[in-house]
Amino acid sequence: MRRGITRRWTSNVLAGIVLLLVLVEIAAIAAVRYYYYQNVENALELRARQAYNTFSLYVSSPTFDFETGAWDFVEAFRDKEKMELQVINADGKAVVSASGFVPQEKTMPDYELAKTAEEQIGVWHGRAADGESIMAMTVMIRDGQNNVLGSVRYVVSLELVNRQLTIFSVLMLLFGLAIVFFVMLSSTYFVNTIVSPVAEIGRAARRIALGDYDFRIEKKYDDEIGDLCDTINYMAGEISAAEQMKNDFISSVSHELRTPLTAIKGWSETLREGGAGDAEMTAKGLEVISDEAERLSGIVEELLDFSRMQSGHISMQFTRMDLLAELEEAVVLFRDRAKREGIELLYVEAAELPPIVGDRDRLKQVFINIIDNAIKYSNPGGRVRVEAADMGAHVQVVISDSGVGIAKADLPNVKNKFYKANRTRPGSGIGLALADEIVRRHKGRLEIESEEGVGTTVTITLPVAAKDE
Repeated sequence: MRRGITRRWTSNVLAGIVLLLVLVEIAAIAAVRYYYYQNVENALELRARQAYNTFSLYVSSPTFDFETGAWDFVEAFRDKEKMELQVINADGKAVVSASGFVPQEKTMPDYELAKTAEEQIGVWHGRAADGESIMAMTVMIRDGQNNVLGSVRYVVSLELVNRQLTIFSVLMLLFGLAIVFFVMLSSTYFVNTIVSPVAEIGRAARRIALGDYDFRIEKKYDDEIGDLCDTINYMAGEISAAEQMKNDFISSVSHELRTPLTAIKGWSETLREGGAGDAEMTAKGLEVISDEAERLSGIVEELLDFSRMQSGHISMQFTRMDLLAELEEAVVLFRDRAKREGIELLYVEAAELPPIVGDRDRLKQVFINIIDNAIKYSNPGGRVRVEAADMGAHVQVVISDSGVGIAKADLPNVKNKFYKANRTRPGSGIGLALADEIVRRHKGRLEIESEEGVGTTVTITLPVAAKDE
């Protein structure tokens, strides 16, 4: 991870910074070079115009001789140590030089430029025949009839200027390297503040994946990394809670399966060992076996439905239907049981309900599940009330009981899979999750209100079918 992030940072950020610094340094060096060269050029141009003005005065004299004037001009030149002064005749040959040596240069680009320039001034910089870097400027001298009499050429060495530019370039390079070093140092620290927490998060995720759900990451930064640590810690807590619910579910289902299996096994052994001779005992044993087998079948069917719900393969057969018929059948199924357990099952019949579009068997399964829970969590002498009402665009089925109720802390979770609010009563903990899923598939709502020690009310709201639906 460290290599990956560092490599991406180097290739993206650092490469961009280095490229930007190179461009800035090139621009700065070019600007300084232009500044120095321009100053030298301006100084030479000033000299060239002074020379032009001086020779203009000489030319106006009727006794003017160009070569004599050239010698006089060179003799009066005071900056021999700073630059070279050459006077060139009309044929383009140097006739006199301030250094005392007549140069034998084969080409003079500045002279050629001056002959065609509008201001009669040409400038050139490059290398002389001996390899020295120079700048030369030539100004043409003409008489009153615009005839070329000759030219004056100034030549100055650029070695000192180039040395200063070299020093400046080295300083700029060192400055750029210092910036790159500082950026690398600070960025390495910054990258480490990302890599180290991410590596720790990776180790934590592996520990959580191996089942250590109690492990928590220490939050060191109040930023996105800190938020990620909080999320990982929250995920670990949720996984731990889900794992606990799963274990409780397995334990609960195991207990639920064991009870009917024990009853079936016990009565079958009793009947096999001689109880079959007693007609009353046989009838009672067969009734228990039948009831427990039905109970076992219901648990298995509930588990299968839950498995289908988890995989998204729960089947629905939607038709236009009468909700009251299925509700009444569900109530009838529990009348005898409610009477046996001393619980009053009150069904408030509605005159008529508009039709809905739904799956008859699945909605009946929802009603059975909720009425079963209402009886299961009610004490003898309690009451379970079932009623339905037309709400216009919706129909409502309300099933309430005066049972033990649900604790306020458990209420938000009772529709979650595997969750059991009351572990003292039988049940797998998936019935309400399955009922809620079925109601949602019908575009309806299943809402639960409860108060511990007072009772629970479950409200099912389903949309009315459209006329053409």
